[in-house]
Amino acid sequence: MGNSALKAHLETAQKTGVFQLTGKGLTEFPEDLQKLTSNLRTIDLSNNKIELLPPLIGKFSFLKSLVLNNNKLTALPEDLCKLKKLETLHLNGNHLRQLPAAFGQLSALKTLSLSGNQLRTVPTQLCGLRHLDVVDLSKNQIQNVPDTVGELQAIELNLNQNQISQISVQISHCPRLKVLRLEENCLELGMLPQSILSDSQISLLAVEGNLFEIKKLRELEGYDKYMERFTATKKKFA
Repeated sequence: MGNSALKAHLETAQKTGVFQLTGKGLTEFPEDLQKLTSNLRTIDLSNNKIELLPPLIGKFSFLKSLVLNNNKLTALPEDLCKLKKLETLHLNGNHLRQLPAAFGQLSALKTLSLSGNQLRTVPTQLCGLRHLDVVDLSKNQIQNVPDTVGELQAIELNLNQNQISQISVQISHCPRLKVLRLEENCLELGMLPQSILSDSQISLLAVEGNLFEIKKLRELEGYDKYMERFTATKKKFA
């Protein structure tokens, strides 16, 4: 991609606050973007070959949305955690194994997508995020859901297509969790905490494609309570 093309993109971004450059084979984050640290609200560099984010990412103090789907990121810099206005972060289809230690400082974050990475556990850093609505951790290598999950503030948690065989009973204590997706994992029926049904806020539980028949779920204690929440929610959105 020539300099003149990049220059044109930069000029547009300066006016609109949006820098979008997808599918151009970029191997690194465009350094020239640092001229726009106070302009940009949205950066979308999806479908490139970017292997790492430079520390300068932390200087985009007005950034609300960062989209880096389908790149080659193996780690994220701690500087990313300085983005106090960031609301949307999409990192699907990378090679991430973990999140930076300070990730919980992204205090405005509402939507986080990490589908198709190499995470082995639900990152504990997510529990400090008070405005988190949707977390997508599908298609990773997560094997168990730890006790810390009880502090997660998300409304929707997507754990489809992992290798989960154990879930902490604490998940039923999530204060705002309404939608829990656990399709295509390795759960035995006995490993699904019954309190999810009898004693949680969850009104949509998706568990198809595990090691039990769905009709067996209906025999569990608390299933009727779950169905009450499910039906009430359905009516609300009808």
